[in-house]
This record gives sequence, structure tokens and C-alpha cells, in this order.
Amino acid sequence: MADVIVLGAGIAGHTAALHLSRRLRRGHTITVVSPNSHWNWIPSNIWVGVGKMAKKDVVFPLEPVYRKKGITFRQAKAYAIHPQGDADSDRGAVDVEYTGQGRAGQTERLRYDYLINATGPRLRFDATEGLGPEGFTASVCTADHAIEAAGQLRATIERLRAGERQTLVVGVGHGTCTCEGAAFEYVFNVDHELREAGVRDLAEVIYFSNEAALGDFGVDGMTFEESGFQTTSELWTASLFRERDVRAILGAHVERIEAGVIHYETLDGEHHSLPFDFAMLLPPFGGVPLKAYDKQGNDITSELFAPSGFMKVDADYTPKPYEDWRGRDWPETYQAPGYDNVFAVGIAFAPPHPISRPRTSPGGTVISPAPPRTGMPSGVMGKTAALTVVDRINNGRNAPAHRASMANMGAACVASAGANLRTGSAAAMTMMPVVPDYSVYPTGRDLKATTGEIGLSGHWVKLMLHHLFLYKAKGHIGWQFIPE
Repeated sequence: MADVIVLGAGIAGHTAALHLSRRLRRGHTITVVSPNSHWNWIPSNIWVGVGKMAKKDVVFPLEPVYRKKGITFRQAKAYAIHPQGDADSDRGAVDVEYTGQGRAGQTERLRYDYLINATGPRLRFDATEGLGPEGFTASVCTADHAIEAAGQLRATIERLRAGERQTLVVGVGHGTCTCEGAAFEYVFNVDHELREAGVRDLAEVIYFSNEAALGDFGVDGMTFEESGFQTTSELWTASLFRERDVRAILGAHVERIEAGVIHYETLDGEHHSLPFDFAMLLPPFGGVPLKAYDKQGNDITSELFAPSGFMKVDADYTPKPYEDWRGRDWPETYQAPGYDNVFAVGIAFAPPHPISRPRTSPGGTVISPAPPRTGMPSGVMGKTAALTVVDRINNGRNAPAHRASMANMGAACVASAGANLRTGSAAAMTMMPVVPDYSVYPTGRDLKATTGEIGLSGHWVKLMLHHLFLYKAKGHIGWQFIPE
């Protein structure tokens, strides 16, 4: 019988655990380790962040779901991996520290036959002085952060109603951030709320991004085709900004934030200051602080993990110029080199390079989006790793790995404004593949599967996905038929 451990209960880890419980025979054990007791459908934190949804609408407790599925839950954070075992056993092990279940602060060493690292991101608010809820800006990265953001936005709207002009800034808080799509969605939700409150004319709304051009989204932009005509995501996105009178500051890196002032550098090397009354700025991501040790107890962290803290997998990490980047550089199996029983999926794996063209200011400051790994690809990766583990348990360690490269994988993003069935709107985008391949497609992507549309129907899709994915995550009847 085999013991499988999944680190993390976000989209990738939770998906992996559900598929493992569905496919493995009784007698094998599945253990999920997560410091959080609840699952959060993060895309809908945007709506929590403007007061359209409550926290209870986007989270639910994990333990009852896992109990129903025969999965053991440990509310704990992993802090060390022993992939070769230790002096007591050749089996791999993970050291964890409990954060709940009446055992907070206690540590334990858990043995595994297979390990799936789906720990997600460490929110690097510390990368920028003054960034984040403990500084001077709001966030929607967690449901609790989003509640705080909604409160600050309400207070800003009340000042506007009192006749005070206000500057609202939404975007990213560092030159290497990812998740520009989340900032893009939030800024238009904020605009929608201001219009509903009848105070838009007194508000200046600014989109603040490390993207060199609108519509880059960390994926080097997209090309859409309709009725034989092609347009870029830059032009498509710019039209949305003009229509809603949102000013964009692009190619920007936040140096520090003081109360009411953002100090930043731009790609031309100039330094600026931007006064604000409300700001929601997303942080850069890093890997969670995991150490790794060999059987003798020697530190091998640098062998398993990139300097960013993300785990190395079957990608090509050879440094090379942008012009030499290829889709084949990206991982397919998410297996850690040298360990056929260790995988890293979702945000936990180390990308081989950015997707967008790397850029730096004349002073050497990196101002370029990091690769996004959104919910749809993360779910696919989690399922892929789970199916590989199932096959190797059932058929032996030499069973071939399942494959799912972001260079062959599509993704969809629905950026909605408002949460009303009649008055909402959305910018809906699909791309295929996520990592562009200019050797196969002249525009980098399949034009038949790369689209951009705006309207109420996309908003309905967003609401439908909200309810479908919560249903799926709760493991209700037929959950497996809802695509990742």
C-alpha cells in the first residue's frame, strides 16, 4: 500500500487530492497538508473586494470534504522535505508544523511514497516597502484581504459622496509581479462601483502595471481574429480603458510606498511619485520557504529549488536569450529531476523563463511580468500529476508520466465587472496555447482558439464558473465531469 502526500489545498493541490481519492483503491492513503482550514475560490475574491460577495460565498471548510472522500487532512505548514529519506528510513518524508486542529506549534515528520508539492505562492509584500495590508495598500489575494479592501473602497466612496475628489490606484506593487489579469479585473469592478454610486465624475482611476503595453498580461499579449481582421490585445484592452476613462501607468516598478504616495521607477529610468487615496496593489510571488535535505542531513535545497523558492521540475532551465526561448523549454510531467515520486504543480513549480519579453530600466531594475499560472492550468497540472501517481502505484514506478505542458495547454480568463445578472459586463479571453510558439503559429497562438469578447454573456459565464467550481471543489456528485 502507498502513502501519498499533497502539500497545499489550493486549486492545484485540492484538484490532485480529489482525483487521487477517486482513482486509488482502498488501502492507499492520501494526506493533504495545508496551513489553511478553508478552501478559497480566489478568482471571486475580486467581487468580495468590492462588496458584491461575502467571504462565505467564496470559501468553505476543507476537513468535511476530505473526511467524505477518505482523505486525511493535516492543518499544518510544511517546512522541510527529505526526498531520500533519513537515518531511520529510506522512504521520503516531510516535516510539518501544525497551525490548527488543536495542535498549533507541534511538529511531525510524515512519510510518503509519492509527494505532490502544490504549496502555491508566498505573498511577497516584503519585496516593496509599505506594500500590503500591513502597509498602506489593500489586497485581494485572500478572502480576508478582500474584505479589508471592500471596507476601504466603501470609505473612499463615502468621501466622494461628500464632494471630495479621490485618486484610486489599482495594479501591481513590484516590477516582477504576475497576476496582471486580476488587477485588470479589479480596476473595472472599482469603476463599476463608482458609477453605481454616482460618484465616478469626482474619481480619478489609475491602472498601474509593470506591463510594457496594455494587454500583455504576462503572456506577451495576444492576437485576435474576427471576420478576417486581426487585432491585438493591446488595442482591444486600450479601447476598454478609453471607454471607461481609466488612465494607465505602464512599465512601472514600485520602489516604496508611504501613506498616500507611491514612489516608482519606469522603464525609461525616470523616477516619479503618485499621490493616492485608495490603492489595491498586488505583491510579487515567491515559493514558500521549504528546505530540502539528503539522507545524511546535508542541505540540498538549491538542488530541488530555484532561488525564487519554486521547485525545479522537468523544464529546461538553461539561460538563453529571449529569441531562443521555445515552448519545449516548459515542463510536461512536473516531476522533480532525480525523483520519480516527487512533483510540483500550479504556482509551486519553477518556470524556465518569463513568457513576456524581459525588460529592465537603464539602471538595471527588472520591470517585466512573471509568468502567470492561473486556475485553469493549475487544475490541469494537479490532475496530471495525480494520474501519474495513480498509474505508478497501480502499475509500477516505470509507468509513463502523464503530460500537460503550458506550451500545449489553453486557458480562459473572464474579467467581470459587477455581479448583477442584468447590469454586469465582462471581458472574456481565451488563448491556445498559454506559452506562445512562433515556430508553429505566426502570431504565437492558434487564432481559432484565441479570442477576446466583451459583453453581458461573458459576465454570465463568470457567474456560472463561480458556482460550478465551488460545486466541483466540494466534491459533489459528478464533480469529475466539470473540466479543470
